[in-house]
Amino acid sequence: MPTPPISFEFYPPKTDEQRAQLDKTATKLKSLSPEYVSCTFGAGGSTLSYTPETVERLRREHGLDAAPHLSCVGGTRAELSALLERYKAMGCHRIVALRGDLPSGMGHTGDFRFASELVEFIRREHDGCFHIEVGAYPECHPQSDDALADLRHFKAKIDAGADGAITQYFYNADAYFRFVDDARRLGVEVPIVPGIMPISNFTQLRRFSDACGAEIPRWIGKRLQAYGDDVEAIREFAADFVADMCRRLIEGGAPSLHFYTLNLSKPTLSVLSRLR
Repeated sequence: MPTPPISFEFYPPKTDEQRAQLDKTATKLKSLSPEYVSCTFGAGGSTLSYTPETVERLRREHGLDAAPHLSCVGGTRAELSALLERYKAMGCHRIVALRGDLPSGMGHTGDFRFASELVEFIRREHDGCFHIEVGAYPECHPQSDDALADLRHFKAKIDAGADGAITQYFYNADAYFRFVDDARRLGVEVPIVPGIMPISNFTQLRRFSDACGAEIPRWIGKRLQAYGDDVEAIREFAADFVADMCRRLIEGGAPSLHFYTLNLSKPTLSVLSRLR
C-alpha cells in the first residue's frame, strides 16, 4: 500500500543534550523524505526565541522544510508580526497557527483571543506569503461546550483564511472520519490531516491525553497494563496498533499523516516501517 505524504512535529530543545537528541532524530527521520516538519511554540511565549532558532537549525543544518507554530498566547501584535517577518526572511512558506493554552496563573492570551483572529491577521498582513495550517479536534477541544460549537469554531478558522488543518492525535479512526464528514457538510473543503502520536511511554501519554482531551480506548490501556514492565512487548503492540490505524486512515482517504515525534525517532520509524 503506498504511503501518503508524511510530516513530523518537533519541539524546541533548550539544552545541549536536547539539541543533540533533536539532531539525531531529525537526521534519521529526514531519510523518509517528509513533506515538511513543524516546530512547536511554548506556552506563554516561553519559546519566543527557541522556536525560530530551532526552525533555522532544522532548515540550515538538516535541509528540512521547517514550519513554525505560531500561538496567540502571550504574544502582542507587534511581537507576532516581527516573528512572521523573521520567518519570511528565513524562507519559511508554511505556518501552523494556533490559539495555544494559557499557562497557570496567566490572565490573558495577548492581542488575539482566538486562532481565527490570528489567521485573519496573517492573511491581512502577509497575504500570499504563508500556507496556513490550523488545529482540529476530532474528539472535541477540551474547552468546547459541545461538538457542534467545536465545529463552528473550526469553520471560523477556515473562513478566516486557513489552507488546511492538522488534527489533535486520537486512537479512534471513526472519530476522525466523522469529524471530516461533519466539516464537509458545513462547507469546509481544505485538507484535514490526521495527527498521529506513536506510543512510547504510556504514563506520559496518559498525562498528555488527560490535558488535551484525547481519548485512550479502555481496551488499549488494559492491554498495555497487562504487559507490565515488558517494554519490548509494549513497543511492539503499540507500533502494530498505530500502524493498523494509519492503514485504515489512508484507505479511508486521509490526505497525509502528521506524526507527533516528541523529538524521538524510534516510535515513528517503528510505525512507518510497518506501513511501508
